[in-house]
Amino acid sequence: MKSSRTLLVDGDIVAYKAAVIAETPIDWGNGVWTLHAHEKDVIGSMEEFMSKIIEESGCDKVITCLSGDKLYRKDVAPYYKANRKGTRKPMLLNFAKKYLSDNYNGKVEDRLEADDLLGILGSADKNTVIWSIDKDLLTIPAYHLIDGKVTEVDQEEADYWFLYQTLVGDSTDNYKGCPTVGAKTADKLLQDKGATWQTVVDAFADKGLGEEVAVENARLARILRDGEYDFKTQEVSLWMQ
Repeated sequence: MKSSRTLLVDGDIVAYKAAVIAETPIDWGNGVWTLHAHEKDVIGSMEEFMSKIIEESGCDKVITCLSGDKLYRKDVAPYYKANRKGTRKPMLLNFAKKYLSDNYNGKVEDRLEADDLLGILGSADKNTVIWSIDKDLLTIPAYHLIDGKVTEVDQEEADYWFLYQTLVGDSTDNYKGCPTVGAKTADKLLQDKGATWQTVVDAFADKGLGEEVAVENARLARILRDGEYDFKTQEVSLWMQ
């Protein structure tokens, strides 16, 4: 039986995966190749997946979160996601996003990424469940759909993963975190010295970097929570210790 809860879906991921899967290379001979994609294949892939996670979550409503075009993190650090320039996107990605938006209650904020919308909505309302394969969402205290099961990430766990993410950075998004600090080292630091901001500052200091560098990485790592964005003014409250 479905509960009176809302499933919050990372639409960027659903759309991208469906658009990639739909692309088919065709060899016409004599060295000529083309790449084809059909809208019906994109729709079929997304419908199958959305049905699956809606069923697993037990939710009776859906909001699909999608990224805007003028991301505030690029004001924090111009190099944010600069590594993606020139990368080809799947041909039917925009079609896939529009389909999700039209059919699964799409929500977009121009300055925010889908992650931020998930974080804000999920932390504001306990009658929601977040779905995303992005590990960054573990920094949000909320209910999450993980491996087909609804699991709660509490405040302490969410704050731990935020500090962890600040230390390790994210090469996909082009911010480095603390130099030479990988997953195992970050985990050991936070376990041994305490999951506190001071532990993070000390780790950066050990590499000859000031707290301002740690803060910049934290602001890039921070998935926004309830109260950190004004939907009327579109102003973001940047993370402060």
